[in-house]
Amino acid sequence: MRLLLSFVGGLGHLAPLLPIARAARDAGHEVAVAGSGGLVAGIEDLGFTAYPTSEARHHSGVDQERGPLEVMDARATEIEFAANFADRGARRMAAAMPDVVRDFGPDLVLRDETDLGTTIAAEVLGVPVATHLVLASGMLARPGLVAPALDVVRAEHGLAPDPHLAALTSGLVLSDAPPSFRSPRAPLRVTPLHYRSTDAPRPAPRTRPGVYVTLGTIFNGGSGDLFERLLEGLAALDVDVVATVGRGIAPADLGPQPAHVRVERFVPQAEVLPTVDLVVSHGGSGSLVAALAHGLPSLLVPLGADQPHNASRAVGLGLADRLDAATLTPAEVAERAAVLLAEGRVRERCRAVAAEVAALPDATAAVAALETAAR
Repeated sequence: MRLLLSFVGGLGHLAPLLPIARAARDAGHEVAVAGSGGLVAGIEDLGFTAYPTSEARHHSGVDQERGPLEVMDARATEIEFAANFADRGARRMAAAMPDVVRDFGPDLVLRDETDLGTTIAAEVLGVPVATHLVLASGMLARPGLVAPALDVVRAEHGLAPDPHLAALTSGLVLSDAPPSFRSPRAPLRVTPLHYRSTDAPRPAPRTRPGVYVTLGTIFNGGSGDLFERLLEGLAALDVDVVATVGRGIAPADLGPQPAHVRVERFVPQAEVLPTVDLVVSHGGSGSLVAALAHGLPSLLVPLGADQPHNASRAVGLGLADRLDAATLTPAEVAERAAVLLAEGRVRERCRAVAAEVAALPDATAAVAALETAAR
């Protein structure tokens, strides 16, 4: 099988596809990845053929600087998603992907669910498409906003309107998010094949509680003084803190920290999550799903994109607590974090979700399903 994976956006859209890419390669298939130009070098470093679908600096992190705090509510994120992904992003991918498809000659294209333009290119070229979900709660992409914008791009490529977005789930759908986490208010037209993308190891032994702090790889750049307030609050607790601020921010910019607070540009989540008891994050799908797979509660400070919806779902399920990123104080951070660290019921719910994930088949099952779809 020749498998082409496509994504639009940054690492948060690429990362969920990589376990599939590795598993498919291990099974002897030819794998290529198409997406943001700034991530092409990293994809090639992983040993995959890479095709840029945007300029070389797009999502490269080269120009990232920490700017003023930007916080969007749920409705604003839905409007922004339609403008960014159903309009600009879809138009860019619909234009770029035909040349990629012709060059690589895939038997099947697996797209990240926010890559709406690839479905248009594949429909025009008659190539089968599968979808990998990347929005954990499923609530960000509102059909009433997305369909009108996407139909304009479809018309530009000679395709009929798709008011119910049927083309977006016309083939196999994969998900590595906990099945119970998706909101019942965001039903899918098909039942996804759920699989686990990683195996969560047993927690590492430690004498003190640990807390991991992350604002992801995109929203960390518009975080203002949020890192400082979070770390000041957590520093007041008898815990070990690991914070990752991203490659565009120097740890020294956050000022001196006490010995039990460690600030790094990047630490792989797979390394840090087994060593902590609580995750403080923006609530991006990747960060939240990884925390749940390890049975960890979260303190969430959503900033935009899928984060407000994910936070609402996590709080509603009793898996997390939430603070307003714009107004939170260090004292509130310390108080809420201390409660989550001590609250057994929240941890029990999180462990139940982790058990749900652990019971899923691994990525080889997803590859087998892709093989069937390609045939």
